[in-house]
Order: sequence, then C-alpha cells, then structure tokens
Amino acid sequence: MSLLEVAGLSVAYGGIPAVVDVSLKVEPGQIVTVIGPNGAGKTTLLGAIMGVLPSSGHVVFDGVALTGPVEERVARGLSLVPEKRELFTTMTVAENLRLGGYRFRGDGAAAARRGMEQAYAMFPRLAERHRQLAGTLSGGERQMLAMARALMARPRLLMLDEPSLGLAPLIVRDILGHVAAMRDAGVSILLVEQNARAALRVADQAAVLEMGRVTLSGPSADLARNKRIVEFYLGAG
Repeated sequence: MSLLEVAGLSVAYGGIPAVVDVSLKVEPGQIVTVIGPNGAGKTTLLGAIMGVLPSSGHVVFDGVALTGPVEERVARGLSLVPEKRELFTTMTVAENLRLGGYRFRGDGAAAARRGMEQAYAMFPRLAERHRQLAGTLSGGERQMLAMARALMARPRLLMLDEPSLGLAPLIVRDILGHVAAMRDAGVSILLVEQNARAALRVADQAAVLEMGRVTLSGPSADLARNKRIVEFYLGAG
C-alpha cells in the first residue's frame, strides 16, 4: 500500500485553475520529486496535500483519506517544510527544535532530549550552533534547521518545498545529501524542486508539473535521460 496517494487533485484561485487533476504516489522509503518551471503549481500542490489550501480530489495517507485540518495531518505523520522556511528568527536553534516537537510535550523530558539528540546527530552543524539565534544562521544552516525542526514532529512523510532555493551549488549538494539521509533513516520524502538536475539525482521517482498538470512521470533515472527533460530542464553539463 502506498504511503501517500493523491488522485484527481485540483486547486483554483478565484476560478483560475492552478493545479489540475494531479495524481501521484509516494511509496514507503521513497524520495519522489516534483519538478517544473516557476508558476507550474508545485507549491500549491504541497499546500493542498497539507490541507493549507482548499482542493477537490482525494488525498489518502497510509490508507486513510485526509479531509481534516493541518493539525490532523501533522498528527497522522505528515509534515511540510515551506519554501520560506518560517523559522522563529529571534529564538535559538535549540528553541526552534523544541517547538518542532511541541505536540509530544506530554512524553516527558527524556523523550524530548532523545529527539534533540537525533536531530543533532543528523545535522551536526546545528549542534555546534544550538545557542545561536536562528536569524543569524547562513542560508544552508537555516534550511538544515527547518528540516530538523520538521523531523522533531516525527513525520512518516516529509514534504520539502524548494530546499535548494537561494543556496550555492556546494550547499545544495549538502542539503540534498541530508534529504537522502532522512530517507535512509525511514522518512519518506516528497520533494518539490526547480533544480531538476539535483532533484533527479537524489530521487527514486519523479513527476513533471507544467501549467498545473503532470505531463510526465516515472523513475527519476528514466526522466533524467528523457530528451525533452534534458532539453528543457537539464541542459548541458
């Protein structure tokens, strides 16, 4: 059974279609990437799956149809790291992480410490900066903190919206290495990326979203060899 199954999902703004009849699946232990140009509807798709935006169609997570608010979806194991990261910039790294695990506050201090230790083990640079204000971190460190904070909610599926945005190529490689590590640690990933080359390199499956519609999908290795994808999204190199 698929962990996430989206079927016939559509979103419109003021009657103008933004996402049209999109279907996709994420299997347990997979990274699935959605690539496409700016304005294709990639962020809108994630917002609809998360319940932030009203939509039609079906979103099924681990066999259960998701129809409730964001909080219900988080409780079931779905988390989203938005494009703008939305950190609490005047709070420290450690304080941001603690807020990420807030819904487990009833589990006690020992469980909270374990969550923090796991986050720091995956992102050692955050451990070095645990007392530093989030607003003073570099772009790559902010993205690491956003992902680590989402992991504190113990998601089964983590959705990432443009994690490479605004980052230098070497930092992008580092960030996507962390994405692969999260997959290897048991967290399935739905990755929205404009950097098609980097996304296809790390993903298992891929879909191309253009003008709100999925125009091509399949194993990422196959899409990386597709002549049209190479011409329009990968180019030389």
